[in-house]
This record gives sequence, structure tokens and C-alpha cells, in this order.
Amino acid sequence: MTTKNEQQIVASVPQTGFFGHPKGLFTLFFTEFWERFSYYGMRAILIYYMYYTVKEGGLGMDKATAGSIMAIYGSLVYMSGIIGGWIADRIFGTRKTVFYGGILIMIGHIALAFPGGVTALFISMGFIIIGTGLLKPNVSSIVGDIYSRDDERRDAGFSIFYMGINLGALLAPFIVGTVGQEYSFHLGFGIAAVGMLLGLIIFLLTRKKNLGLAGSHVPNPLSKEERKSLFTKFAIITIVIVVLGIITTKTGLLTIDRFTMLVSILGIVIPTAYFIVMYRSKKTTDDERSNLIAYIPLFLAATMFWAIQEQGAIILALYADERTQLSFFGWELQSSWFQSLNPIFIVLLAPVFAWMWIRLGKRQPSTPKKFSFGLIFAGLSFVIMIIPAYLNGTTTLVSPIWLALSFLIVVLGELCLSPVGLSTTTKLAPAAFSAQTMSLWFLSSASAQAINAQIVKLYKPETEIIYFGIIGAIAILLGVLLFVISPRIQKFMKGAK
Repeated sequence: MTTKNEQQIVASVPQTGFFGHPKGLFTLFFTEFWERFSYYGMRAILIYYMYYTVKEGGLGMDKATAGSIMAIYGSLVYMSGIIGGWIADRIFGTRKTVFYGGILIMIGHIALAFPGGVTALFISMGFIIIGTGLLKPNVSSIVGDIYSRDDERRDAGFSIFYMGINLGALLAPFIVGTVGQEYSFHLGFGIAAVGMLLGLIIFLLTRKKNLGLAGSHVPNPLSKEERKSLFTKFAIITIVIVVLGIITTKTGLLTIDRFTMLVSILGIVIPTAYFIVMYRSKKTTDDERSNLIAYIPLFLAATMFWAIQEQGAIILALYADERTQLSFFGWELQSSWFQSLNPIFIVLLAPVFAWMWIRLGKRQPSTPKKFSFGLIFAGLSFVIMIIPAYLNGTTTLVSPIWLALSFLIVVLGELCLSPVGLSTTTKLAPAAFSAQTMSLWFLSSASAQAINAQIVKLYKPETEIIYFGIIGAIAILLGVLLFVISPRIQKFMKGAK
């Protein structure tokens, strides 16, 4: 996208109207609010639905298998962002891609709302994986479109947008989690579907007035000949994958363990290939190549961070269900409610961080240093979990305060890294790969969870101290290293603050 096009897009968006930010932020804020409500509501009860017994309304899976599937599911959700970014850049533009993604997500939740066993589970996962890949990276990319590159409100705007994400994630476990665990898992999944429907309605009713031209531009469109070739190849590849899937499943060659290992490998190979393709592209300028070099250590830091943060829905969810006292000062808690801790703290603290970055202005820490702080906090959030096991052993129930403290610490790191990472990605993205670079950012989560699919199998109550200690220590050491080399990274960030 040329500078002229960027200026035209920004000029078409009302630049005030939502807490001093562009009016389009309202549309994107509430679209993502309801999408995240649906996703995190489903996720709050999904692991319990998988390993609770059939008598309890679940599928009766092994806990280790359920944890591994959760990680792979999360990995594929973010990995599919590659498809979403490519479709937005080459075919539809980000705005249409967001809408189509929301429809697929809603269908996925509807599939889980009806009893269908393991088959319905995997069908639902397929729809939500593809739909989220279409929607999530592209709605964030549109946020970048409504600001000029030198607008000092940009980081604060992403922080507000990030608060919208977490407001949805905050409410969902209390509503969907309570209904799912107290009454019916399927009814809970149905509520998640309604949430996505509300997000689609808001997007349709306000996009024209609030977004102007944002999201309507196709940066690198396919020619007619390329489209014909693409659809032919897509049909052939789809048929081959379906046939191979049926054959390998029937013959026992494709097992859950082998599939998770395959996805774990792809979680490393795909982002590596992505960096290489963008770096070597003739459409990438010299300054953009320099920006990509700066982006690599930030991507690796984000992957380590998300490897810890995403275990909140797997290892810490198991910890909440099996190792935590669910009676607190006379209150009876649901284990799914702990999934609201992360967004609660973000909603409370995101405005503080947004204010802080604006207040500091040019004196705020550089992007690499913010990432290093995020890693250090993430490591501390795991190290703190050693204490209850050390003091009381691993066979007794612990106070829920320990989980709350762990979630609080990782949120401090998340607010240093995640909204800033979204903003930095839009700054460092090569023009010809704008939406795809946002997909690359979400690949850091995909890579993290692909790795988690192997790591979470090692967790058991008796290995808590080693598990939390080693992972936490690695994150802290990497955070310190990133802080030390941050001035060198900053030099490669051409044209970006």
C-alpha cells in the first residue's frame, strides 16, 4: 500500500468519536469483544468437556490427551491466520475476510451446541480454526489502518482494542462456564454461538459509517489467471488431504500423538518459511528487510511468552480443577471461572498502561525492552507456582490466591508485550505483505502452542516444582538477554519508533 493510499484511508475514517480515538475503533472494539466472548467462553469449558466422564456430560478422554488436543487446537487456530492474511492480501481485503470468518466461527459453535460426540468436536474445531484464521489477524490489521504511522495514539489505541478483547474474555467464563459446568456443556457452547452472532451484527451495522475505506483495499490482488489456477489447485489439495486423512485414520497410521507431533513441527517450519519468503521477495524494500531482521528476535520472545501464557487454559485449568480449593470465604467457585482472571486484570490494567505510554511519550522504553519486560514477568508467573508445592506438597489443595497471583504477574508481562506487538507488527510489515505479517504475529502463538502440545504431557502434580521452575527460569534468562541486545535490534527498525 502506498503512502498516498494510506493517507486516503486515514482521511476517510472519522478521527475522533471513541475516547479520543478514531470512530472505527468502536466497530472493531465490539466486533472483537463478541468474537472473543464466543471463543473464550468455549475454551473455558472445552478441556473439561473433553476429559469429564460421559456420565458427567463429557467425552471421557484421557487428561494428557485432552491437554495436548487443547494445545494443538490453539496452535491451529493461530496457524490458520496464514490463510486469512493471504486471502485478505490477495483476494477480499481485510474487511470482507473478517465478516466471512465470523460466519464460520458461529457455525463451529453451533456444531458443538448439539450432542455429537468426538465427531462433532472435530467438525466444530475445523470451522472455528478456519474462521478465526480469517477474522483475528485481519480485524487487528484494520485497527492499524485507521491510524497514520506516526500517530502517537497508535499504541494506546491498540491497548484500548486489547481491552475490548479481554472484556469479552472476562465475561465469557462466568456465563458460558457456569452454564456449561452447572447445566449442560452443549448449552454453554450454544451461548458462545449467540455471542459471535452479535459481533457480526455490530460489524455489519457500523462498518460503512465508522471504517471509511479501512479494510477495503486489496494490497496485492490476484490476476484472473492466478485465481483460476488457485481454485484448481485448492480443489485438488483439498481432495488429496481428505482422502489421505480417511486412509491413514482407517489404517491406524494417523494417531493423535502423530498428528500433534506433525503440528508441532509445522509450528516451527511455517514461520521460518514465512520470514524467508517475505525477506527474499522482490516486493520487499531494503528498509523493510531491515525491519524483518529486527522482527525475528521479537517473534522468538513472543513465542516464549505465549508458551507460558497459553498454559493458563491447559495446565492452570487442570490445576484449578484438581489442586485448588474451590471454596473461598463461603463462595463456591467453578474451576472455569479462573479463566476470567487474565482478562479481569487486563481490563483493570490496560487503561493504566495506555495512559503510561502516552504520558511517557518519547521517553517510554523501546519496543525490544518492552518485550524483555514481558518475558521476565512471564517467567516469574511460573516460578511463583513453585512456592505452594514446596510449602505444602503436591497432594493437598492450595489457596486460589496462588493462581490469582500467577495470572496477575503474567498479565503485567502481557500488557508490556502483546498490544505493543500488534502495533509494532503494523509498523514493521512490508507493504506487500501487510495482512500476512499480522498473521505472522499470531504465528508466535501458534508456534508456542505447537511446542506446548509436547511440553504439557510432562506435567503431573508430582513434577510441579521442576515443571514450573525450569520453564520459568528459561523465560527470565531470555528476557534479560533481550534487554541487553535491545539497542542493536532498535537500529534495524528503520522508520519505526
